[in-house]
Amino acid sequence: MSDTLHRFLFKNAPVKGEIVHLPNTWRDIRAHKRYPAAVEKLLGEMVAASALLSANLKFDGSLIMQIQGDGPVQLLVAECRADLTMRATAKLRDDAQVDDSMDLAALVNVNQAGKFAITLDPNHRQEGQQPYQSIVPLIGENMAQVLEHYMNNSEQLETEIQLAANHENAAGFLLQRLPNHGGGLNVEFEHTWEDFLPIARTLGAVELLEQSAETLMHRLFWEHPIDVHTTDDVTFACTCSPAKVTNMLTMLGADEAFSMIDEQLELNVSCDFCGQNYRFSAAQVHDLFDPSIDSASVQALH
Repeated sequence: MSDTLHRFLFKNAPVKGEIVHLPNTWRDIRAHKRYPAAVEKLLGEMVAASALLSANLKFDGSLIMQIQGDGPVQLLVAECRADLTMRATAKLRDDAQVDDSMDLAALVNVNQAGKFAITLDPNHRQEGQQPYQSIVPLIGENMAQVLEHYMNNSEQLETEIQLAANHENAAGFLLQRLPNHGGGLNVEFEHTWEDFLPIARTLGAVELLEQSAETLMHRLFWEHPIDVHTTDDVTFACTCSPAKVTNMLTMLGADEAFSMIDEQLELNVSCDFCGQNYRFSAAQVHDLFDPSIDSASVQALH
């Protein structure tokens, strides 16, 4: 199974759908980190969801899903860019105790203090332009229910979402009722949405993970002709770079950056998304803040 996003529109029905499978992208995301099974499942569902939601927008930029948790999981981030390149990471607390039975609430919203945001960050920001951010209530037992609640209530778009992830694959399915040209819901074919929902809800996690998009589309919607069907490739790609790490160190400030220099007079930073290591000499770090300090002076400081 390849990493693909399928988008389709039904003929004579105001309904669109998406199916995404990410076996290779998901493997690359997990390549440098090991997560407990419950965390792996949640992060995989976020990865699939970010691809579905990004493809649902006409937006030249990045869609970033981020959860700051108040449970054993401190942070979850999944990013999908307009070209369908993706990356994701999770961070657990030092004392985290995670078992396989933990659901979304137990992982990130134990005291109802977890925060979930979806950010749209344009590729070419105009001067003074800030990314657009939506706060997503953590209402639901799993990631799919949380996003359905958000789309149905905040975005006023009737949406059915199914997400699944295991060690081998991350996959997602989205079905959405389209508004008419005036912005309201298209009522001419109102019965079709009600017909589609029970069909979509027969889809199970194992089937979503293991069956191809073509097989699923035929099995679910063989009675509903599809008018438009497009397929796009999805891949893993990280946007980290020496310049971005340098900017991060500058933002931390001199005191914090200097404190990260080790006994070998080096500062090492690893990217949380891809594991790439960036190494700076003490002289390079000091040069970020005070270029007048020479190498001999830097060594004397340590």
